[in-house]
Amino acid sequence: MEKINVNVTLDAKGLACPMPIVKTKKAMNQLESGQVLEVQATDKGSKADIKAWAESTGHQYLGTLEEGEVLKHYLRKSSSDETIERKHPNVINNDELETKLNANENIVVLDVRETAEYAFNHIPNAISIPLGELENRLNELSKEDNIFVICRTGSRSDLASQKLAEKGFTNVINVVPGMSEWTGKTVSLNN
Repeated sequence: MEKINVNVTLDAKGLACPMPIVKTKKAMNQLESGQVLEVQATDKGSKADIKAWAESTGHQYLGTLEEGEVLKHYLRKSSSDETIERKHPNVINNDELETKLNANENIVVLDVRETAEYAFNHIPNAISIPLGELENRLNELSKEDNIFVICRTGSRSDLASQKLAEKGFTNVINVVPGMSEWTGKTVSLNN
């Protein structure tokens, strides 16, 4: 299974409701926007609670893995900059990308979300390089390829597309609105 990188792991094992949520709130306040929190809990109700809490606060609930008695919940702290104005000129929408994938065109899908987001839901064969690591991992990509960059909403992928263009990648297309509204095929840890 892919490694899920998290910024902070919170131990809420053995705690009953509402303590896991109380601790999760505190931990989320300490995180920077875009960082990922893993909450380890043994309270079976924590999954529904944490998911509902994340949705009500605008944070992103990524998913839950069960390891024996322990539920590992993954959350991403949302940021206000996810609606930034886009600057990369080449853009396609989700449907157009899906058409290309279905036609087996020779394309590369680059997913620049965090590894935890990717693990729970990504396009088959997409390459996972989180935006923060892109600069150091350019050698994993070929400048000749048609690269379609995707994130959750189109804003991180926009930044990644700009960065690739600056580094001499000529066929880079930003996918909007991205995984938040993707209806095509996906792969995840849970299926």
